[in-house]
Parts: sequence; C-alpha cells; structure tokens
Amino acid sequence: MVLLEFSMYPLDKGESLSPYVARSMEIIADSGLEYRMNPMGTVLEGEWDQVFDVVRKCFLRMAEDCNRIAAIIKVDYRKGHKGRLVTKITSVEEKAGRKFVTG
Repeated sequence: MVLLEFSMYPLDKGESLSPYVARSMEIIADSGLEYRMNPMGTVLEGEWDQVFDVVRKCFLRMAEDCNRIAAIIKVDYRKGHKGRLVTKITSVEEKAGRKFVTG
C-alpha cells in the first residue's frame, strides 16, 4: 500500500487558490480512496496506480484552465500494510505517551 501526500496549485491565478483546490478535493473525495486533507496538502492511501491516477485526474482538471501548475508529491510504500493513515499516528502517540493535534 502507498501513502501519497501531494499539494497541487496553479501559479497563474493570483493569491486565492481555494477554488482550484476545491476542484481537486472533489476528485479526491469521489475516488473512493481513504484520504486526509490538511492545511498544506492531502494524503491518499491506496495502491500505487490508484493514488497516482487521482493525482493525474487532479492535474488534468487543473490544466484545463491553468497555464502553470506546481505540484509537490511524497510517497511512502510499505508492502502489505493498510490503514496507515491512522496507525502511523497512533504508533507515534503511543511511543510519546500522549495525543497530538492531527488534521
């Protein structure tokens, strides 16, 4: 399974980019994959082809009316492990002996 965190935004649309992020979030929510949105990006969990297909769809939608797009992508693959959107956080909290604020 893959955890993929990405941030994608146009560079040619001024300061307020939330309308473009909202369009990507619709694609992400409709994908059926587990995800977590945070203030700086979104984390997806799924198989390699699934998560990259979502990123591709977000890019193609943004490219329809944006001439310059920036994207930052981080990937963590771990064979046979599922549910890491939650378990990675739980593991750290258990070791620290306390809860932390999460998105």
